[in-house]
Amino acid sequence: MIDIKPLGSSSAGNAYRITDGHTPLLLECGLRFKDLQHRLNYQISSMAGCLLTHNHQDHCKSALDMMQSGVDVYASTGTLAAAGLSGHRAIPIQARNQFTVGTWTVLPFEVEHDVDEPLGFLLANRSGEKLLFATDTYYIRYKFSGLTHLLIECNYSEGVVERNILETKDENVRRDLIMRRKRLRRSHFSLENMIEFLRESDMSRVKEIWLIHLSDSNSDAELFKREIQALTGCPVYVADR
Repeated sequence: MIDIKPLGSSSAGNAYRITDGHTPLLLECGLRFKDLQHRLNYQISSMAGCLLTHNHQDHCKSALDMMQSGVDVYASTGTLAAAGLSGHRAIPIQARNQFTVGTWTVLPFEVEHDVDEPLGFLLANRSGEKLLFATDTYYIRYKFSGLTHLLIECNYSEGVVERNILETKDENVRRDLIMRRKRLRRSHFSLENMIEFLRESDMSRVKEIWLIHLSDSNSDAELFKREIQALTGCPVYVADR
């Protein structure tokens, strides 16, 4: 049975431990290494691997430390190059080329972010469970069948962003918020995109949904949880920031 443990989920750092009961994996390692050590109960070497979506520091900060601790890091060639990672522990992977790590079968897929070769991951175990991991993307082009777990970004809401802009009295701050909204729309998954994605997805086997990487100022955790839960009828959890 898949178990998900968020270790950090914000612009300050992202990392998620998952296991199927046999093979523990780390998804992202964007926290300081000593914080990762602490949150993993000083069992870094027990991780069978670390999957990186892209090279921004809040997702890959401790990648070199992970490699030096004997953990293989899997990422696209573009991510490895941009993050300055090389050596036998830096494993290049390609979108739509499946590979295995222990008891996991991993299928990387393209996502949409403002970096070179970002990826999302579909992970399947031997029990037939499937976990979708997608973050830092404004769009998911693929449809997935048989999903049982979702670990997916819900960074902001158009409504919350618009409210923040309207309520700001300082003209310079307002202009800055409008510019930031433009980048958000081309780099992160919104509540509105999430709802559209879920409506078009096969949700028949989904056991739980984790909402991750919520914005500090442009999100509403309770609203997001309530809306996704009402739409899907599934248990919804919001990862601690």
